[in-house]
Amino acid sequence: MRKLPTDVTGDATREPPDKLREECGIVAVSGSGAAAELSFLALYALQHRGQESAGIVTVDDEGASRVHKGMGLVADVFTDQVLGRLEGSISIGHVRYSTAGDSSLRNAQPLLVQYEDNPLALAHNGNLTNANQLRRSLARDGTIFQTDSDSEVIVHLIARSRRRDLDGKIDDALSQVVGAFSLLLCIGDTIYATRDARGFRPLVMGRLGEAVVFASETCALDIIGAAYVRDVAPGEVLKIRAGHVESMRPLPPETPSACLFELVYFARPDSRVWGCSVDEARRAFGRQLAREHPAEADCVFAVPDSSNSAALGYSEVSGLPFELALIRNHYVGRTFIHPTQTGRDFKVRVKYNPVRELVDGKRIVVVDDSLVRGTTSCGLVTLLRDAGAAEVHFRVASPPVRSPCYYGIDMPTREELIGSSHSVEEIRRHLGVDSLGYLSMEGMRDAVGDHGPFCDACWTGNYAAPLVDIERLKAPQGT
Repeated sequence: MRKLPTDVTGDATREPPDKLREECGIVAVSGSGAAAELSFLALYALQHRGQESAGIVTVDDEGASRVHKGMGLVADVFTDQVLGRLEGSISIGHVRYSTAGDSSLRNAQPLLVQYEDNPLALAHNGNLTNANQLRRSLARDGTIFQTDSDSEVIVHLIARSRRRDLDGKIDDALSQVVGAFSLLLCIGDTIYATRDARGFRPLVMGRLGEAVVFASETCALDIIGAAYVRDVAPGEVLKIRAGHVESMRPLPPETPSACLFELVYFARPDSRVWGCSVDEARRAFGRQLAREHPAEADCVFAVPDSSNSAALGYSEVSGLPFELALIRNHYVGRTFIHPTQTGRDFKVRVKYNPVRELVDGKRIVVVDDSLVRGTTSCGLVTLLRDAGAAEVHFRVASPPVRSPCYYGIDMPTREELIGSSHSVEEIRRHLGVDSLGYLSMEGMRDAVGDHGPFCDACWTGNYAAPLVDIERLKAPQGT
């Protein structure tokens, strides 16, 4: 039989993910005396999108910039004293999980440089698929890079552009990059907000009094009390100064390809992404999953927390009671597991524990949002069997992940993806479950049909944007 993915040990701070990592979260505030505090709160709401580093840059009315960045979570990086020093009515913030460039402070964002007489700060969510090609070209012309992040390429393209005015330089730089980017730029007293022409990654605009706010998700607007205005459209380039929002020349149009995995897993369920409620989309996935893969069982429950909505949808259609039968420990960081603790089941037991009274002697349906390498799922099944489950029926509220993402998601190589070369029956036997069912691609599209078109490359292998740096992109992401 073909080899199935095994538990991989090594650097405990970056073990191969059994869940896809959430790329980055970005925020910008223009026109508020509490810009740093607002960015801090917004980043707090976006913490799920990146847990490696956090940073905020502010610019005051005199054009002076201040920056604070650190490794770790938002609440650990920013104290009251730090926020008090970040004066200014303009701010840009970023939380990062690296998908290109190593996990170190030098790659933490926002990037901040001095450009002519103004500070230039940049926060980027996504991944440029031609960054290496551009980097080599810039290096040949004498450019010196301070980071190995693909985002720095954009800064140098702006600085080296021969266009006369700043708006033209930004237009010139954006026209040269390929791939996925939701981007916030601050140059002096002006913020620029844009998304790539395919719109892979989300970016929303809101208002709080006279202030204009941009963020990756609407939950970041909610926490600061800002009113949602609209999504930034794919290819749109906005210029914001003194509360006034101006549209610049858009990028050349492409077929929209919004990331469907935002609805499956990345975005918070209380956000609205791609014009729809994330919670409702996940419930729709679960309802369709129940229609496609029913099971004779006693109850249904989720692998918490990202699968809760899908499990509720499955319960609604199947008529099976929804139970809170699996409890997640929310205080376990990724650095907790030491490299010598190689037991797959031990790692799972640290993070999850079943409620034995709800599992013992029961036929159970377990709903998860996705199945990447399968190692965590194997450990979960062992936990449930040990707790006395009579039958375990595993249901996945998305299709088999078969192809790596090159647009801003940290994902294993194709060889590590259990769905890339193994049949559903082979995976069922590997997990040790009584039955296994995945939501079909057609069922997923039907569930959110009014909100596409979407990028589904991780399931279908159909890549929307050219993979220019194909050798770099095939390497393990985040290194």
